[in-house]
Amino acid sequence: MRFLRRSRAGLRRLDGESPLRLVLLLCSFALTGYAGVRLLNGDWFGIALWFIGAAVLHDLVLLPLYALADRAVAAVLPAPARGIDHVWINHVRVPAFLSGLLMLVWFPLILGRQELRYEHATGLSADVFWPRWLLITAVLFGASALWLVVRVAIRGWRRRPGARGA
Repeated sequence: MRFLRRSRAGLRRLDGESPLRLVLLLCSFALTGYAGVRLLNGDWFGIALWFIGAAVLHDLVLLPLYALADRAVAAVLPAPARGIDHVWINHVRVPAFLSGLLMLVWFPLILGRQELRYEHATGLSADVFWPRWLLITAVLFGASALWLVVRVAIRGWRRRPGARGA
């Protein structure tokens, strides 16, 4: 029993988490590799290029853009939002992230670069992606703004002198 405790503690020191988390992480990597192999039908160079390209694109291009956009939003918002009360900036970050993620996934159709291919494959028009992406983005920012108004109203209501029960 002591050996198991030491073994677990050793694994815990390596990963910082439980051994189950490490096993799940390894399984997810194996599943991702399997999906890549199945999707690209044995094109190992294509798989390696895709994984390396995705990492380089994210780390060298997208991450600096995220940081720059975050700093720009923080500079535009009033000073209390940048201090201890960091509420407002997250109401811009979340819808911007979700909208950007949708753009990243669907950009060939949103920008109209694959319209003919999409229409031939599905028989449906690809003209709807750009307006729908704009509508989803507007709804995300609108819902986030509404949620911010509700949060600020609740916070103001709680801070009123007679708001709490005796």
